[in-house]
Amino acid sequence: MNASIHLAALGSSRPAAHPPGGLHRDPELTSAKDQQKARALGLTSATGLVIGTVIGAGVFTMPAVLASAGTVSLAVLAVIAVGAMVLAILFGQLTRRIPNSDGGLYAYARHEFGDFAGYLTGWCYWIQAWAGNAAIVSSWVFYVDALFGIKPSGLGNWGIALIGSWIPAAVNLAGIRQTARVQNITVVLKYLPLLFVAVVGWFFVTRANFGAFNASGGSLYSAIGIAAGVALFSFIGVETAAITAKRVQDPRRNVGRASLLGTGAAAIVYLLVSAAVMGLVSHRALVNNGAPFVNAFGTIFPHGAWAGKLVAALAATSGFGALIGWTLVTAEVSRAPAADGLFPRQFGWTDRRGNAWFGIVVAAALPSLLMLWRYTASSGLTVFTYLVDLTVVTVAIPYLFSACAQLTYLVSRRRPLQGWRLARDLSVAAAAVLFSLWVTFAAGYSAVYQAMVVVLAGITLYAFIRAANASARSRRQQTSPPW
Repeated sequence: MNASIHLAALGSSRPAAHPPGGLHRDPELTSAKDQQKARALGLTSATGLVIGTVIGAGVFTMPAVLASAGTVSLAVLAVIAVGAMVLAILFGQLTRRIPNSDGGLYAYARHEFGDFAGYLTGWCYWIQAWAGNAAIVSSWVFYVDALFGIKPSGLGNWGIALIGSWIPAAVNLAGIRQTARVQNITVVLKYLPLLFVAVVGWFFVTRANFGAFNASGGSLYSAIGIAAGVALFSFIGVETAAITAKRVQDPRRNVGRASLLGTGAAAIVYLLVSAAVMGLVSHRALVNNGAPFVNAFGTIFPHGAWAGKLVAALAATSGFGALIGWTLVTAEVSRAPAADGLFPRQFGWTDRRGNAWFGIVVAAALPSLLMLWRYTASSGLTVFTYLVDLTVVTVAIPYLFSACAQLTYLVSRRRPLQGWRLARDLSVAAAAVLFSLWVTFAAGYSAVYQAMVVVLAGITLYAFIRAANASARSRRQQTSPPW
């Protein structure tokens, strides 16, 4: 980002006077040249951002969690992939209607339902964004350990995790253009081992390696819940182009295309790679294995120890790419409500490059603290699965608000659509609503309980924010001249 895109309203603690949903025009973006600078992401970079945030280090750990559920997890992954594609279409439609919004899902909910719905959407999405960063880092740590052949203690892994959290923050502080360049490079590097396993790996698959249809040790419902959680977590990021729409060139056209292209590419890779790894590594060795791709490459290259090191290095690079993108998203999703007086105003503080530096620092600090707690309380895949569960339900809430916003708009007939076009858009919105509800149901009682605690904490914070805004308005009225 360039300093010319600094948002004048970001430091304000009072509610915005502009229309809901962040639809205001930035006062400093007065020239076409300035607006062109602000929109630094073309279709390629926006698609790379979606792929980079969807396909992170989590994909390199996902087959182990799916294997613990059994081969039914592949069917669950396919269903989640279809749901993610529906969401990609939905976000494209919403962005065509609200193209210059700041905050994406937050903006859609606020535009349709008002401040409180917008705040709650932004709060839940912000929580899942930084908690998801912690999950990505915990997966990244597995491959760093495998790369260097070390088995550190919990605190040792936390020290490694700090590197994975703070280097992406530093890249983001360097500016949006540098972030986009690094993001595009890491997308290419992460795809290399994934495409190799997705194509070449199938020539080395052994049918006996696949586990039972239900390997969870419980009911089929339990197995579906295990698989659904990690599958949805792996697709979180489909909305990143919509969230950064104000930085995308021609957002009415490119946000939807980038979301669909990026999600489709990720879905194909996920299905091919997950099934291939299950066939390359025995079920017993795969379950509870934090770095299953090292074993998979060991099967393909049985006499080449270098192969495991290479895939570990590429997986670590993949994690950095995802974390760079998600650190940007976490800062952006808190910047927009801060500009509207619905988040603490500190999240709107920017540096001379226009970076929301406070939001970026917090996006690295909170995962660091969360991982300190988890690494001192548990270890291995337990850390990863806990963070995934915390993330999944909290992101389903913003998805539901976005789908309901579109559904309300269509049912109210504010758009002159008739016939099959109206039926098409209604079908997309209704399917997104049902998908969000199903994900919440499948996540299990524990995850829903944690999400409810997060929501209640957010409502409490909202009460203080509203009180501070009311107090500020009262002071302004008292000091204003009577004429």
